[in-house]
Amino acid sequence: MISSQTPQQWKVKGEKEYQKKAFLDAEIAFQQAADGFRAVGDKLTAAEMDNNRSVCLLQADKPEMALQVLADTPDIFAKVGDQHRQAMALGNQAAALAALKRFDEAEEKYQQSSTILKDIGDTELRTDVMKSLSALQLKRGQQLDALLSMHIGLQQTEKPNLRQRFLKKLLEIPFNIMGRK
Repeated sequence: MISSQTPQQWKVKGEKEYQKKAFLDAEIAFQQAADGFRAVGDKLTAAEMDNNRSVCLLQADKPEMALQVLADTPDIFAKVGDQHRQAMALGNQAAALAALKRFDEAEEKYQQSSTILKDIGDTELRTDVMKSLSALQLKRGQQLDALLSMHIGLQQTEKPNLRQRFLKKLLEIPFNIMGRK
């Protein structure tokens, strides 16, 4: 069946469905958008739509499908030097792997994403990645690693909100005690 909508229209529909928390409907729209962008030779935007699909699938508790959708997206972005979207794709892979309880692989992907974000100076997104890494480490019983990851993420935040400022102060206590300030 040929769609009468353009890939851009499918993308907008996916965004609207996502905002309504209709995650599976959003995923279908993003898939249509990805297919449409691929058909016109726009591999980068198609890969971005696949990243959006993966987020929808994770929200719909379908992590295996989310991981499959992301199979080659980091490489697509890496080949054209789009480090920001590459880091986001790695973070999405990490989230899917964590949901599948493949913790070692998830931690590795979060670390790769964090390194790229540090290199390109995206402190805001790196803070989010480090927060996710910290939560994963806590689940694994790695309390010190989790504290360090959270500390690293918050130290990079240029304009911390009230909650982040509170966490920064709170995390300074154990680091001062351990003499690591």
